[in-house]
Amino acid sequence: MSPLALFWNIRKARFLSRPNRFLVRCELDGLPVEAFLPNPGRLLELLLPDSIVYVTEDEAFKRRKTCFTVVAVERENRPVMLHTHRTNDVVRHLIVKDRIPGLEGMRIVRAEVPVEHSRFDFLLDDGTSSPVYLEVKSCTLVGERVAMFPDAVTARGARHLIELRELKKKGARTAVLFVVHWPTPIFFMPDYHTDIHFARTLLEVRHDVQVIPLAVKWRDDLTLDTEVRLLSVPWDYIEKEARDGGSYLLVLRLNGGHRIPVGSLGDTFFREGYYVYVGSAMTNLNKRIERHLRIRKLHHWHIDELRAICDVRAALAIRSSERLECVLAEAVSSMAGWQVNGFGSSDCSCPTHIFGFESDPLESKAFHKMLQYFRMGRYVDRTGF
Repeated sequence: MSPLALFWNIRKARFLSRPNRFLVRCELDGLPVEAFLPNPGRLLELLLPDSIVYVTEDEAFKRRKTCFTVVAVERENRPVMLHTHRTNDVVRHLIVKDRIPGLEGMRIVRAEVPVEHSRFDFLLDDGTSSPVYLEVKSCTLVGERVAMFPDAVTARGARHLIELRELKKKGARTAVLFVVHWPTPIFFMPDYHTDIHFARTLLEVRHDVQVIPLAVKWRDDLTLDTEVRLLSVPWDYIEKEARDGGSYLLVLRLNGGHRIPVGSLGDTFFREGYYVYVGSAMTNLNKRIERHLRIRKLHHWHIDELRAICDVRAALAIRSSERLECVLAEAVSSMAGWQVNGFGSSDCSCPTHIFGFESDPLESKAFHKMLQYFRMGRYVDRTGF
């Protein structure tokens, strides 16, 4: 199979910031430019300060705010393709070349197929009287051995799964293909930490909708390598862990130093910076996180006092059947700049559950590596891969 080339005139730039979901600021040839980002995902672990992004320039987009488009980002000196609109071109190529396990012998009848309230990516024909509806998802959230989708809540994605199941009941064959744009994972899981509803929906429809997670490899010149690999889905583990309970990291930003009353700790000074609070709720985790996001509420815990004067940067769930709060606190403490002893740890032996940072931990590669370990790596440790 010859390599597939989707992009031309590729140039490398230095990532600076992301003002909104579809716009990136970067430094290209020493000059600041804005570039369109055709990917609505969070991409927090990829778009880190000074990351190398791959951009193309198209004169046809002069009437757009920018003629530049971000098509990939560099990770470990290798590109990760980000252009979600071109993922279907990848799938079309693989179907024609008969390289997708479970879809061998398929012919593309048409693309962008409207059905009821949805539009599915492909209608396929396998030579039988039953049509084959295929939905494609682009996956860039990967650890060393595990890939997950989605990296942001997707009500649309869950609706697609339900409507595919309904088509199956009417006699059609249905499949969802997760294209993982990184070659090293062995396992694929729905990201139940980020979107529990999508994960539970995938569990519910898996007997009616064929689930195909496929890892692909992009070469240095951003051509598609001939190597593809089907990933394993640990359904039993997902069934056990995809639940509304576990731990969480609340990332806060405090502008200016403040002295506030904190329960038995009394008046406590908090210096300006970022704070990560480690908490847990073995049931109703979503409601606990939603409570932290609200400003107006009765103050019950230490964190309520600090939250009242801070902006929330992120609330990161780590769903698990195990209590991981104290292990998480130890992991966060190892990278923190300071801590406030006695905060939020009255019911355990930890010195504290609040940790301070000079700079935003969401822009730290080490922080994301730690988060991925607790969200993905613990499963790898258990299996020995």
